[in-house]
Amino acid sequence: MGDRVAMIERACSELEANGKVDIIQTSSLWESKAMYVVDQDNFVNGACEIETSLSPIELLDELQRVEKKMDRVKVIDKGPRNIDLDILLHGYTRYSDERLQIPHPLMFEREFVLRPLIELLPKEPEHFPFKGQIRDYLKKLPTPDVPLVQMTPLAPDLSPVSSARLTNNTRIMSILNVTPDSFSDGGKNFNIDEATLANTIRAHIAAGATIIDVGGQSTRPGAVQVSAEEELARILPAVKLIRTLPEADNVAVSVDTYRGSVAEEAINAGANMINDVSAGVMDDTMLSTMGKIGCTVCLMHMRGTPETMASPEMTSYPDGIVETVGRELLERVYAAEKAGVRRWRIILDPGIGFAKTQAHNLELLRRQDELMRYPGLEGMPWLVGTSRKAFIGNITGVKEAKDRVWGTAVAISAAIKGHADIVRVHDVNEMAQVAKMADALWR
Repeated sequence: MGDRVAMIERACSELEANGKVDIIQTSSLWESKAMYVVDQDNFVNGACEIETSLSPIELLDELQRVEKKMDRVKVIDKGPRNIDLDILLHGYTRYSDERLQIPHPLMFEREFVLRPLIELLPKEPEHFPFKGQIRDYLKKLPTPDVPLVQMTPLAPDLSPVSSARLTNNTRIMSILNVTPDSFSDGGKNFNIDEATLANTIRAHIAAGATIIDVGGQSTRPGAVQVSAEEELARILPAVKLIRTLPEADNVAVSVDTYRGSVAEEAINAGANMINDVSAGVMDDTMLSTMGKIGCTVCLMHMRGTPETMASPEMTSYPDGIVETVGRELLERVYAAEKAGVRRWRIILDPGIGFAKTQAHNLELLRRQDELMRYPGLEGMPWLVGTSRKAFIGNITGVKEAKDRVWGTAVAISAAIKGHADIVRVHDVNEMAQVAKMADALWR
């Protein structure tokens, strides 16, 4: 069937292309074993909430037009196909003729339909054209032999992040700062020759990194920001170099930037995902750029700017750190979705060390699994970055950031125990070993 996620995303684009359908939000993507005809590959399913003036039968015609344009071939009923578009609900309408029935007649026996639908309807309206709540129908279904899992794509040749956390290894994102003023490595990779940088990248991959995060300016507290032109001049050579290395064929490249223009050029140069420490707050063009590009993005919780985020105002959480971070991240998810970012393309980051006190950082690590269950964020993948940060130095008494390996190891273990999907690290060899041990203990 080829790239299943690409097929789904193409179908969404085709639906919106003629202006008759506007996708408001999407669910996660759920991978499931095939039903009915079981001798076929796993299916990937999701749901979209749309706005349209089309009648039910006109909408069906539009869906079938897209299927035809995408060369859908249906060999046998309920057998394999590259795309399958169905109408589940059409407002509060019941509809029935020889071509179409609404609600979809089989939706209540399909977990892979009900789960994404619940994501779109956390508070179910009272006037649906059927009896009962969607959650009640889900509870009545038998437990599947293989549970459904949510999936977030990273790169075409890299397996997706999956919500089956207890059976998957933690992903290692290695940090490649090409800046002269990073808090953690003091410009180690800035302005060095290509061969030396290539050897560093190869070492990261050999040690276990499957994502390389390239950063072109420091976002440490108090850091002065460079121009977009300077940031690009630092980032693009590194991204292009990674893409020339055979060892990096199965590695995702992330660009660590809050600027939409930098992100777009980096993606065009070969990067796969955008890691924005401000979740679209520091650049008004970032979310629309993310939506236009359609790549996977990481939205981190942060307040203020690098110059202001350590202020008392920015580090005040009167409603509690977990509640507030959850609420504010959910707001950024909604803003990203409004800008066209698909939910299945979003990774979240609690922002350890960004507009947080030491006590906040420790509480977030202790209660990571609770944050992940915040209403509206359930099942989404999480990245946690604690590597070499100041609170570790304050606790351990280690002044030099590069020497905070042992403290980082414990913080990484806590993040993995709390079910983080990705950990972002400087010391790749050491932290990959830590992750393996933590996975063996808690996964």
